[in-house]
Amino acid sequence: MTELRPETRAVHLPKPVLSGSRPITQPIYQTSGFVFDDPAVFASGFEAPDRPFVYGRMSNPTVRALEDAVADLEGGVAAIAAGSGMGAINTVLFALLQPGDHVIAQTALYGGTAHMFHELARRFGVEVTYVGEADVEAARAAVRPETKVMYLETIANPMTQVSDLPAMFAVAREAGIVGIVDNTFASPILCRPIEHGADIVVHSTTKYLSGHADVVGGVAVFASEELHERVWRFAIELGTTCDPFAAWLTLRGMQTLPLRMARHCDNVRALVPRLVEHPAVAEVHWPGLPGHPSYEVAAKLLPDFGGVFSFELVGGRSAGERFMSSVRLALMAPSLGGVVTLMLHPATTSHRKLNTEQLAAAGIGEGTVRVAVGIEHPDDLWADFEQALAKAGQ
Repeated sequence: MTELRPETRAVHLPKPVLSGSRPITQPIYQTSGFVFDDPAVFASGFEAPDRPFVYGRMSNPTVRALEDAVADLEGGVAAIAAGSGMGAINTVLFALLQPGDHVIAQTALYGGTAHMFHELARRFGVEVTYVGEADVEAARAAVRPETKVMYLETIANPMTQVSDLPAMFAVAREAGIVGIVDNTFASPILCRPIEHGADIVVHSTTKYLSGHADVVGGVAVFASEELHERVWRFAIELGTTCDPFAAWLTLRGMQTLPLRMARHCDNVRALVPRLVEHPAVAEVHWPGLPGHPSYEVAAKLLPDFGGVFSFELVGGRSAGERFMSSVRLALMAPSLGGVVTLMLHPATTSHRKLNTEQLAAAGIGEGTVRVAVGIEHPDDLWADFEQALAKAGQ
């Protein structure tokens, strides 16, 4: 189906072929293992990821359907599904890195990823050099003989900086470095990083891919069979396995991904200009704003600017707390990418493990509020925000 557009491919996901027919939806193979009649075929299942299914920790037909579907949307050759987004990220990092290696990572990172790089440095002596997400010269200057990985985020969490993927990954290719990007905030609908030079694309499938706040999962997509098999051999021993039911829920959600992403982006576009003009709002961070530091990169790289933004209130943290306590439709909760609008205070939740200096380097203030916009009617959302902003300014 290579000629089909992502909107169509997301609906027509791979299905198993039966005797003369196939199911409309992907079945759930709720089994821990598989039975064989031939010992040689049984043994071959342990050799490579494309062999017969053997054991649930190694893969499962429902999980494989999810892996194939995300790989197809991302333009990769194969994928590995995991039990969470951090499970996918850590599987890739631990498979590719060893003590003494060096990583180039962008400064603005999801809090869990930033903390894991800190742990890799503290526990295993993996050095990390942080550079701006579009600072090509700093990335080139950071390359060492022991550099193994460049790690970026398409749209950073929570301040929405956009990485210059083509330029940054060109540096990685020149140096023979594996380029990894977290594409969770963009989804394959807004960006397909492999087309821009990425070797591995990771997602928290908990977010936009599943889209209904009812599953936790992750996936890593690979541009080459060699990298896929290399990480797969480590993944099956690490055990960050995706559950078949979680895979099925994600597949169900993916069929509406293009529709949902369009509504998320439209809703943000309706809210952000009003927030920019509101006297209680000090600053809004969204790459679709011409004043955002990533605006030019985002305008070239993305067809739209995503469903997440952050903002600062004039009264700082206390005003932010009053705002979050006053909204009625937007819910104060972790995660993002579902049909309901969610918000959080990054400094005390998603990025709580970062110290003051690290928060400042990522651009996160004490009063920053992150909003992941759902698919509600934008006028209802604005009415809710407007009444909460009035209370926040008191």
